[in-house]
Amino acid sequence: MKKNTHESSKSPSLIRQALKVNRNPFPWLKAFRAGLAAGLPVMIGLLLGNLQYGLIAALGGFTYLYVFNVPYAQRAKKIFFVVLAMTLIAALGTLAAPYPLMVAVLMGIIGAAAVFIFGALKISGPNAIFFVLVFAMITGMPVDQDAFLIRAGLVFSGGALSWVIAMIDWFFDPHGPETGVVKRAYLELASLLDSVGTENFNEEKHRVMSVLKEAEETLAAGYSPWRTTELFNRLYILTDHANVIFTYIIENFADRETALPKESAESFRMLANSIDTKNNNNRVFGKISRQDSGDEAVAALYSKIYDADAIFNEPPAKINRVIRISKPSIRTIFFGALDKNSIVFLSSLRFGALTIIAAIIAFEFELERSYWVPLSCVAVMSGSTIVATYHRAIQRSIGTIVGILIASVILAMQPSGFMIALFILLLTGITELFIVKNYGLAALFFTPNALLMAESTTQQAFSFSYFTSARLIDILIGSAIGLIGVWMVGRKSASSRLPHLIAKTIRSQAQFIMVLFSDQGEGFDATRSREKLKMRTNMVNLQTVYNTVSGEIPVDQKALDYYWPVVFTVEQLGYLLESCSKDHERHGLSDEKLSQLLFAFEKMANAINRKRSAEPRRIPEIEDYPGIQNEIKFLQKQLGR
Repeated sequence: MKKNTHESSKSPSLIRQALKVNRNPFPWLKAFRAGLAAGLPVMIGLLLGNLQYGLIAALGGFTYLYVFNVPYAQRAKKIFFVVLAMTLIAALGTLAAPYPLMVAVLMGIIGAAAVFIFGALKISGPNAIFFVLVFAMITGMPVDQDAFLIRAGLVFSGGALSWVIAMIDWFFDPHGPETGVVKRAYLELASLLDSVGTENFNEEKHRVMSVLKEAEETLAAGYSPWRTTELFNRLYILTDHANVIFTYIIENFADRETALPKESAESFRMLANSIDTKNNNNRVFGKISRQDSGDEAVAALYSKIYDADAIFNEPPAKINRVIRISKPSIRTIFFGALDKNSIVFLSSLRFGALTIIAAIIAFEFELERSYWVPLSCVAVMSGSTIVATYHRAIQRSIGTIVGILIASVILAMQPSGFMIALFILLLTGITELFIVKNYGLAALFFTPNALLMAESTTQQAFSFSYFTSARLIDILIGSAIGLIGVWMVGRKSASSRLPHLIAKTIRSQAQFIMVLFSDQGEGFDATRSREKLKMRTNMVNLQTVYNTVSGEIPVDQKALDYYWPVVFTVEQLGYLLESCSKDHERHGLSDEKLSQLLFAFEKMANAINRKRSAEPRRIPEIEDYPGIQNEIKFLQKQLGR
């Protein structure tokens, strides 16, 4: 989440924003593997004497496009379920092909389900587009319902190959993703220490909090109860210790006006750079020492840095302790996302409905290869906000026009055999290279790739004029439907829900405070409590809604500037409460103090719901947790503006 401020200069136009090229580095290795996953099945099909089977198997190769830098335990499960989904979609597409209305409805259901699942589970990836693409391309093949098992099996085989390619790195660096995120956490802590006493402290604090949450989620995703390694256990303990240090910093240095000694931040950087060192002889053991300081708070900080360094030297017997991983069940996550105010749920309904409408329009007008209309609609709607949707429409239109020209030239050459396989490999790889730069650049190569794969299965003669007219019309119609639909249905849906979700999240935090600081009986574990899960669900929904509001047209900049510190503080308070729940030695609060806290929270929730200023209430002292107390005071101050 980024702070929204008024810009002194005029914001760039939508077109200039859409054409902006990002500075992200090219993912060369991933691009090569993506091309291999798509092109290799075609080559195998050729070697076995059946190009058509190879092209169908290549559809399963799109599975690799869902590979991201997540723990291998999570990656294995995620890609496996994507393979199963692709297989089921191939079977459904073959069976439903003769019935246009059924195809339209299923296309919408597939898109809506993918949007909901990816959104609820916060899974990175291209979302619904390749599921809809595979379904659409299968329905565009010659009708043969008896071939549903063969086509499903071929797609499964292509997906299985992608799974193998995706898991290759596990043999060389089984905890690479976990190590990387823990290293980033310590580097961000170093930047936070550099920012003490400056105006950048709050911004850096938010970055550290975000990466620490990411580290916890990554370790939870990579945890296997039947197999834990010494390295994983050390990373887990290092993350726990990073949370302790972060809490200490914000409780002791948030109001400090002078900078900390530079050695403190450099010590963290030394630690971070040693985390991913595979050779223990190259680690920084012993290089980080306790520093003398007349400031007790600074001296205690050095002590905590020294303790983090000592974790590397702990013997395996001490490191291999029982790990307590707390994460919500799939059922809890899905039920939370089904809330009537959940943007994920509402977006999936909108996505499905507009996809169905686009497909029905295409079928009613009897457009040749009519599935390109809903496909374009899906591509445009994949933007996370209204602004992003406009960007996608612009990028899709420009990229497609050039992409169709490229496709027409390639198809006019009437490629066959290994030339088709080579083109698919190259175009898939180049698409993956440029998707990190700009969607429009990727469309230059994705469009001819999809057209080549789709039209090669028809074994028809290719006409340059046919493709440049029919495909362009289909794609422009689909883009227009997606753009108009999203603008009509969703342009203000997020902003209207923001106050309610803030109030709901504040109330859930009050409930969590109640169970944290009151006697809940023997054996109660706050980290697994219903109240914690409810608060976390509300916070996820709130963050999603706020980010969506920032992309609405027209954007209410005044409202964003008002709500940003409120949402920011609510998020920080939630983080501190979750950290507090891990402390099994915490002291309870008296009934009087709890009553004061609950009353203050209810006043704040009522104020935000009624869009009024919150009257300041006395916030009682919370022993051992001044950070929580200070965040509540600050939240009350923000709502009293």
